[in-house]
Amino acid sequence: MITSTRRWLRRNRTNFAIGAGVLGVGYLAGQYVLSKIAETRQRLSEDRVAKEMSVALVALGLKMHLRRRFQQNQEDCTITVLALLPTAAENILQALPVERITQDLQQKKAERLGRSTGTLDGGSLNPSSGPSSVADEDGRSLASFQSEGYVHTSQITASGSSNGIPGAQRPTKSKAQLWNDLKISSITRAFTLLYTLSLLTLLTRVQLNLLGRRNYLSSVVSMASHSPQDPTISLENLDDDLAEQTYGNDFETNRKFLTFSWWLLHRGWRDVTAKVETGVKAVFGPLNPREDIHLEKLSALILEVRRKVEGATPEERRWEAGSISITVMSCPAHFHLRSHKWLPYLLPPQDQEELVLRESGMLKTPSPTQSASVPFPPSSPAPTSPPFASSTTTPLRRLIDETSDLIDSPIFTQILTLLLDTTFSHLTDHQIRTEAYTLPDPSSIPPVQEVQIPDLDSGLAKAKLANILAVVTKQAHAIGSGVPNRYAQAIEGVKELEAFAAVIYSSHFEFEALGEGVGSGMKEVSRQEEIPMEKKEVGVVGAATDVFEDVWGKITG
Repeated sequence: MITSTRRWLRRNRTNFAIGAGVLGVGYLAGQYVLSKIAETRQRLSEDRVAKEMSVALVALGLKMHLRRRFQQNQEDCTITVLALLPTAAENILQALPVERITQDLQQKKAERLGRSTGTLDGGSLNPSSGPSSVADEDGRSLASFQSEGYVHTSQITASGSSNGIPGAQRPTKSKAQLWNDLKISSITRAFTLLYTLSLLTLLTRVQLNLLGRRNYLSSVVSMASHSPQDPTISLENLDDDLAEQTYGNDFETNRKFLTFSWWLLHRGWRDVTAKVETGVKAVFGPLNPREDIHLEKLSALILEVRRKVEGATPEERRWEAGSISITVMSCPAHFHLRSHKWLPYLLPPQDQEELVLRESGMLKTPSPTQSASVPFPPSSPAPTSPPFASSTTTPLRRLIDETSDLIDSPIFTQILTLLLDTTFSHLTDHQIRTEAYTLPDPSSIPPVQEVQIPDLDSGLAKAKLANILAVVTKQAHAIGSGVPNRYAQAIEGVKELEAFAAVIYSSHFEFEALGEGVGSGMKEVSRQEEIPMEKKEVGVVGAATDVFEDVWGKITG
């Protein structure tokens, strides 16, 4: 048995060797294949991770680049506001010459003292019989105006002249009339400057952030277009315009768009002044300059003026109520109308846009017969179709329309209210409180003292209206041309303003009008973009305001 098995193994040993060799080779080949597969998998995984890391790094870099550009854009907005504000301030100071009224009062006081001195020298008047207390009080009030106020160079005119015309005498007014004019003009001037500063800040934020967004998209498009095989950024431009014009490389269009702030600086402030003056006359008109006013009452009076100017409800703050009476078929009819609240102060009507560009030097006068010095608006009817507005799809037309949509939105009114709250609070709770009422600045009181000492002084402290007017007169110059401008710094501290700018800067939606008419409807021009920034899914309702409110609601949470 054993011998036969041994012979069988010896006879088939060649087959066994071949089989063992085949099995060994198969095992080694299988191991080799498995190692190659594992190596390939590892290499693919490493390549995928490397690509993901590359995309993440590119996204992070572009995100940081976007943040830097956004912060730089906000700094540019602040610098632009400070550069433009003196133009409006000069116009407002020249229109409301408080210093000239003060000089008239001082002149009347000097004439009265001269007559009184001459009478005393003649021995016809007993010195103790004169109203010395009233004269001393008026003297202290005028001295406060002289020491705390400033005289603008445009208000310095020759003696005996009116409106800068030599020989033209100004109409003589009584002392009571001059004090009333001084009261109304000083308060109106300061309040108008606060409104102008807030409106100019918001308008500049809207303009520069719209252009900043377009310039950012232009830079992203240029970065994505240099390598078509690079899958990290995918952009699809569905606009009919050229890419450079669509995304903001049209320098001439940007210049014209920024020029529209001319309207507020040279025309819009007049309407603001008229509206503020109406409210000031209604609230502060009955007050006597010698009257003592508590700080709380002063705050209530200022709030009442703001309600008359801005409105007491959110609906009144957004819309301007009006009415019109017409006769239809021999039957009188009365209609209630609503117009936009702040848009007429910030942007011109469409039929006057060309005139704004011409007055600001962006367009040349079409003919020698039309002088650039024609009063605005001119006596002749304005052209109804400006050259740049002939097509509603032009980049400038779309920028103006989008700006109008943002100004008309409720969010704009809310942000404007916050800015006005901040500026009026700085005027009342800091400047008037410390200078007229000689109370400590709330920001300088430590928290421990605030707890231990109740704030009763502000309710009991009194100050004469004349002294308050002197502080307001001084602050008007600080608002318009102060260095540093504390009111502009207070506005920069409003966090909602930066959030408002971020909404504009990060909202990638544009609208174009259907057809050639202005009221023919709006539709969204969709643009599919993958931009490395925090996405916000926006539900499009069909109007710019609805989309904007949706984005704002998701940011403010």
